[in-house]
Amino acid sequence: NLSIMTNFLSISDAAKLLSVSVSTLRRWERDGKIQPAIRTNGNQRRYDPAQLLPHRSKYAATNRKTIAYARVSSRDQKSDLDRQAKMLELFCSANGWKFEVIRDLGSGINYRKKGLQSLLKQIVESDIERLVLTHKDRLLRFGAELVFAICELQKVEVVFVNQGDEGSFEEELSKDVLEIITEFSARLYGSRSHKNKKLMAKLEQAVKDDSGT
Repeated sequence: NLSIMTNFLSISDAAKLLSVSVSTLRRWERDGKIQPAIRTNGNQRRYDPAQLLPHRSKYAATNRKTIAYARVSSRDQKSDLDRQAKMLELFCSANGWKFEVIRDLGSGINYRKKGLQSLLKQIVESDIERLVLTHKDRLLRFGAELVFAICELQKVEVVFVNQGDEGSFEEELSKDVLEIITEFSARLYGSRSHKNKKLMAKLEQAVKDDSGT
């Protein structure tokens, strides 16, 4: 139990009192929602419990969670999906976050994946405090920036474990392009000429040759 009678609280103790993370408390300070009562000589935040308590039920009720999202394009990449999930688990645990992992299967251009749909619903409904990804392209190949903009509006922090490019970027992108070609092929084969079929076949082979698959 925290002593709230006379002593000012450190930022970690203040976060515990409000049942939120330290990063959330810092964000609330930036947004002007809650301010520390004083700063120490070492510029450490100190909070007055009497000022925090009126906000306790309001902010603790939100109790938003951290979601770690892992995705691969195909079932033969299960080992990579397991690797991503493990990396996310270790990263979240090391930061002391309460979290859950969403595993998703499908290409980076598929917006209908079950896991992605669940994630978007929780973002829009303000159930999430933080979204953690191994890399930004794990969410979507195209359109991820729009999702991140929605996260910003909903005050959802987005964290990338890896800031650089993924080693398998070209391979993943080639698979996504092949999926687009396959989609158009299915539409053209039933109603278009033999010429279109040959064109789509050439495009598929060109992508495969370029990717080395």
